[in-house]
Amino acid sequence: MRKKNHGGPQQQRRRWTHALVALTGLTLLGTSGSSAWAQSGNASNWPAHPIKWIVAYPAGGGSDFLARQLAPQLSKQLGQQIVIDNRPGAGGSIGTDAAAKSSADGYTWLSGDNGAMVFNSAMYKKLPYTASDFQAVGLMARFPLLLVVNPQAGFSSVGQWLSDMKKNPGKFSYASPGVGSPHHLAMEMLKERSGSFIVHVPYRGTANAVQDLLAGVVPMAILDTAAGLPQIRSGKLRALAVLSGKRVAQLPDVPTFDELGLKGVDVSAWQGLFLPRGTPEAVTTRLSSELNRTLQMPEVKARLEEFGLEVTPSDAASLGRFVQQETQTWHRLIRERKLSAE
Repeated sequence: MRKKNHGGPQQQRRRWTHALVALTGLTLLGTSGSSAWAQSGNASNWPAHPIKWIVAYPAGGGSDFLARQLAPQLSKQLGQQIVIDNRPGAGGSIGTDAAAKSSADGYTWLSGDNGAMVFNSAMYKKLPYTASDFQAVGLMARFPLLLVVNPQAGFSSVGQWLSDMKKNPGKFSYASPGVGSPHHLAMEMLKERSGSFIVHVPYRGTANAVQDLLAGVVPMAILDTAAGLPQIRSGKLRALAVLSGKRVAQLPDVPTFDELGLKGVDVSAWQGLFLPRGTPEAVTTRLSSELNRTLQMPEVKARLEEFGLEVTPSDAASLGRFVQQETQTWHRLIRERKLSAE
């Protein structure tokens, strides 16, 4: 019987090399990226390197303030650096889209608000992302909204304000930080409930709106507490009413619209923490727990409340349900009032 010819030493070395490459490839496929620990659901080795926290609004604003107040404590608890990445533009769509296209490995976080997660999908015909591209971690805080006027505008009470708005449709204007912002949509709800017509003057951000309000260019605005409190405390602006279900602790004498008989006006600019869809459940669960722990620390809570925020910790499921409820409410209003950001 003839023996099989396995070739010379060079051919044998070539076969061994091919086998080794194949074996190495299989090994890499089994452990590439975060798939090995992601499939096991074990987050014990997360995080292993710094984390990027995307804020889809400019530095210095309320969203940025909230993230920067929470990041140091979360960094301490997680044992890794957290880098705030401001990516403003297009009503929050630019930063939100960047987060949606990031790896679902727990190393990219997003501060998501009612603009990016609820309003934009109804205000824009086309968006580069959808709310379903994300999974909720937990609610962080609400920014109560206020109806604020320049003291020189002559409005001394909400009753007088409502009367003037109804008697003079289209005569008055109001400022907001931009089309599709919570402040804009809050006034649209207020106009719907009161049967009034007030001209919207959108600005590029809160700072510009406040500047013209102080100068008397516009007589009124919807401002969040973070932007409005300093000016109200100094007497430069006057708060007529709160657009949420309860009074603001820092302004105990300012009534809610509900107290004044205008029912159904309950709006705030809220902020939640989100991760790209597909992030391992173990990571989401741990991050939700650490976030709630941070929000409930007395020193952290005190700093946020001093800034005018209402701290509202929640779990991931609660935030998910809240987004769905908000979407139903606001998409109806946006459709009925034919609002658009384009």
